[in-house]
Amino acid sequence: MKPGRALPALALPGLLALLLNACTAPPELPEVSDGAPLKSIHPDDVADAVPRPDPILSLGNKSPYTVNGVTYEVLADVSHYREQGIASWYGTKFDGQKTSNGEIFDLYQATAAHKTLPIPCYARVTNLRNGRSIIVRINDRGPFHSDRLIDLSYGAAVKLGYMEHGTAPVEVEVLQLAGVDDRRDAPGGYYRYLQLGAFGSLSSAQRLQAELEPLLGAPVFVSEVHSGDGLLYRVRVGPVASGDELVAVQEQLQAGGYQAGQPLP
Repeated sequence: MKPGRALPALALPGLLALLLNACTAPPELPEVSDGAPLKSIHPDDVADAVPRPDPILSLGNKSPYTVNGVTYEVLADVSHYREQGIASWYGTKFDGQKTSNGEIFDLYQATAAHKTLPIPCYARVTNLRNGRSIIVRINDRGPFHSDRLIDLSYGAAVKLGYMEHGTAPVEVEVLQLAGVDDRRDAPGGYYRYLQLGAFGSLSSAQRLQAELEPLLGAPVFVSEVHSGDGLLYRVRVGPVASGDELVAVQEQLQAGGYQAGQPLP
């Protein structure tokens, strides 16, 4: 523009609008990428998931469901499930977030995501390149890529020795457990309690109860059960009114330095 030449009157409103937009438009946040944590671990640091006959509830088991235009159906029968395919892994981007059934994802624990296996269930995953195996708890959905079979936690990928490669050929075999109650069609299909410990001593259970009561916004109680070794005293939290409330209690526990607990119906 030449010195002394005025802007046309019609151009001024447009220029002002551009200036205002430049001042008020929120900055674009960079997309958070997934990856490994700053704290690296050794394969021996990662323990197998301990299989237990958790009930299969409706939470996390909607079927059919559609993602990215592809429809999936959760398997009703996995008694003979054994399949080979490609495993990937996920980590920091999802650490601390809810899994598909409302549990809190811990990237160091032996868990996994699968598109069609019922949640929760347990599977032995074997790296076909090196023969390493791990037992994982399936508690999430994914990976939604046509060439991927299963998505393991960062810790499980370290255990199988493919974290640095990103993917590996694996075999997935579902473990068969007696006493699993399939409640997918039952109303109110969410966990209502958390078990935080089982003690042989009543005083130990009561001590944990006393620590947790001022911390949590849900009832904490001790119940006794007969076992092969005598009485056990279980510390439990609940009941809660919804799956979201249960997750909130788990977050309170973790913020206080406690384990998130075992969800129970």
